Amino acid sequence: MTIETASLNELAAATARRRTFAIISHPDAGKTTLTEKLLLYSGLIRTAGMVRGRKGGKTTASDWMGMEQERGISITASAMQFPYKDAVVNLLDTPGHQDFSEDTYRTLTAADSAIMVIDAAKGVETQTRKLFAVCRMRRIPVLTLINKMDLPGRPPLDLMTEVEQALDIHASAINWPIGSGSDFVGIVTRADSQVQLFSKTMHGGATKVETDTLPLAALGSQGRVSQDTMAQVHHDLELLEIAGNPFTREQFLQGEITPVFFASALTNFGVESFLDAFVDMAPSPGMRPADRDDGSELFVNPTDMPFSAYVFKLQANMNPKHRDSTAFLRICSGRFDRDMVVKHHRLGRDIRLARPHSLVAQERSTVEEAYPGDIIGIVNPGIFAIGDTVSLTGGFNFKPLPQFQPEIFARLRPTDVGKRKAFDKGVSQMAQEGTVQIMRSLHDQEILIAAVGRLQFDVLQYRLRNEYRVETILDALPFSCSAWLEGDPATFKSPSASMLVKDQRDRVVVLFGDQLMKTIARDRNPDHVLRDMG
Repeated sequence: MTIETASLNELAAATARRRTFAIISHPDAGKTTLTEKLLLYSGLIRTAGMVRGRKGGKTTASDWMGMEQERGISITASAMQFPYKDAVVNLLDTPGHQDFSEDTYRTLTAADSAIMVIDAAKGVETQTRKLFAVCRMRRIPVLTLINKMDLPGRPPLDLMTEVEQALDIHASAINWPIGSGSDFVGIVTRADSQVQLFSKTMHGGATKVETDTLPLAALGSQGRVSQDTMAQVHHDLELLEIAGNPFTREQFLQGEITPVFFASALTNFGVESFLDAFVDMAPSPGMRPADRDDGSELFVNPTDMPFSAYVFKLQANMNPKHRDSTAFLRICSGRFDRDMVVKHHRLGRDIRLARPHSLVAQERSTVEEAYPGDIIGIVNPGIFAIGDTVSLTGGFNFKPLPQFQPEIFARLRPTDVGKRKAFDKGVSQMAQEGTVQIMRSLHDQEILIAAVGRLQFDVLQYRLRNEYRVETILDALPFSCSAWLEGDPATFKSPSASMLVKDQRDRVVVLFGDQLMKTIARDRNPDHVLRDMG
């Protein structure tokens, strides 16, 4: 065997072991808690911190920003890698709140599969539908975890039906709950009729749960399950055998069926068996579409092509000790080696990928090598933008990342004019990350900011205060939609509830009070074009 053949075999084997996925859900479905428990069962952390812990208590490893820890929500996407059995898992934890969906959508482009977490009491919620639609559009296979089975919830069969009807996908139950609420004591794996009975530990959900495994036929002899619960489980399983959807991995990978699991991330009931099933079912990295410089389409094969990657996220000041910006790269093909020199496609020059690292919250570990599916952080000295492609060969770019049209606008200024330099630096940095969009008046006299949701403004002010020591005043503006203006702005006839500004690329943008004003502007200006932003 030649050295080159051995190297290709190593690349193929390493790629086959990778599982890169995102967790999606509506807020409060338990997504961040599940993330923490997956880290617990992987051995990456010894004890799991609750999302809403007691004051001074442990916080979740994936939520690194102080505001996330205070509010108990995920605000930014975070990336973590951990080994599990024979697999190498890359976990992308995403914000659930709709105000941060642009960050979530960009992160989903880096995933090969997704875990959809559903609250057993609430079922399929609004944000779940939106994120699932993105997965379907990008042909990302989705596993469903119905969470919070330890709390009062809806009947499992009703939840299965709702998943199918609300998301227009077949659902196949891989396991089935034994009891619910305070009576939730275990699960049945349908393929082999094996039961896992769980026992709460004295440490609650901070440590691994104790499990007894036995055949379904022996469940009644344990004395831990009531006759009514036993009867319900047998009734549901029989119904699933008659009317349920059989699971095939081919249909799953095609996005035609979602395997469904039941668990309680808070108590750890069902988490380990879910993780076992995930690494068996989820796909390893596949081909990625890209555009060649000549306009033709290219599909980048992870093992046949040399190293390539793209930037899907920028984040500054993740660790106050470093005070720098990190570019998150999804590796799409080939092997990455520390300090390798690659082509930066947008800039048209060679760069060195220096100081590569992996992250769990604020903890950094140097990366010596990485493979397709892996996420690496590179210190960004101001040369990376979201969507940038880098590779050894050049000649193509991965598909552009999705952008959202802003819906809220505001003026922002520092309370202390002496902090103007720090203010400008902070706002510019967060605009590069995609936290907000910066707009300026036509004569550059004032800064305006635009965002998808109000919470993005809260994050901006919080980070300016904590990372740049700048207090700010924010004045909301009465606009709810916008469009790029093509034509001479001097001859544009503006409706009363509108405003002309420039975006970060010096393109003229018109802000409107509502859609009616945009329609009126189009009617008044037949020689101009109003093109929707996005």
